[in-house]
Amino acid sequence: MLELIGRRALGLVPVIVAASIITFVMLSLLPGDSVIADLPPDFTQEQLDARRAELGLDDPLHIRYVDWITGAVQGDLGRSAITNERVSQLITERFPVTLQIMLMTMVLALLFSIPLGVFTAYRAGSYFDRAVSAITFGLLSIPNFVLALLLIILVAVELGWLPATGWTRFTDDPVGSLRSGLLPALTLAVAIVAVLTRLLRTDMISTLQDDHVVLAKSKGLPTSQILFRHALRPSSFSLMTVLGLQMAALLSGVVVIEEIFALPGLGRRLFAAVNQRDFMVVQGLVLLLAVIYVLVNFIVDMLYSFLDPRIRHGYARSNQ
Repeated sequence: MLELIGRRALGLVPVIVAASIITFVMLSLLPGDSVIADLPPDFTQEQLDARRAELGLDDPLHIRYVDWITGAVQGDLGRSAITNERVSQLITERFPVTLQIMLMTMVLALLFSIPLGVFTAYRAGSYFDRAVSAITFGLLSIPNFVLALLLIILVAVELGWLPATGWTRFTDDPVGSLRSGLLPALTLAVAIVAVLTRLLRTDMISTLQDDHVVLAKSKGLPTSQILFRHALRPSSFSLMTVLGLQMAALLSGVVVIEEIFALPGLGRRLFAAVNQRDFMVVQGLVLLLAVIYVLVNFIVDMLYSFLDPRIRHGYARSNQ
């Protein structure tokens, strides 16, 4: 198992390097110059050239990439051309906010989607199943920013149950932090719940027809044991795959949601950096998000091996 993890982990290196090259080259090709924003309105060409030389922007593209990626490996992602803030320090301060929102979103998504997917599969064709299918179709059609505004109006403004904007750090007030993150997490979780529920329902309906489930029914085992012990596990592989892929949608959704709810996370800072053409910050944050995405899918891949012994045994046989 450890050998399998080691080999798969080594395979991540070229993926991350490729993501860093693509990110760096694409941002370098964009028009505009962030250095101008850091100069006075009546700047001279000499000032512009001096500032560009100071930041190393006059060097060839490949030299700039090597300098940047070498620093990134050592934890130095450069400085913002606008605020002179270290990108690594910026990430340290803002990443916990984004991470908490993502974790709360995933927890909410699994809490709702697994029972709904299991029960609608067990009662396939019933009124409840049809109602859930119709609701999930409807939820999938609502954009995140529209749902965010609806929740703010209903839950925060009209009912006053949760704060509409702002953030409380978990270390300062755990309950207040969960309250401030609940609406953003719920906004992001709704679409994921719809996707996972429909996917799990389809897989569970197929699994419930398998011989081992029919045998479990013939033994008179309780329904809950049949559903959650004998049917849910073999039906969870597709669920995990899509859950990993949903991370990409979640990472992009965080950018918009943090801006709407005024959360001091990476997404909001990335949004501001794009508007300011602060390419060094954009490069660092995009690379971080790419690494997170790759690592999440790596973890999902490893969970396959943990849940399905056939994958481990197949890997062992291929190396004999």
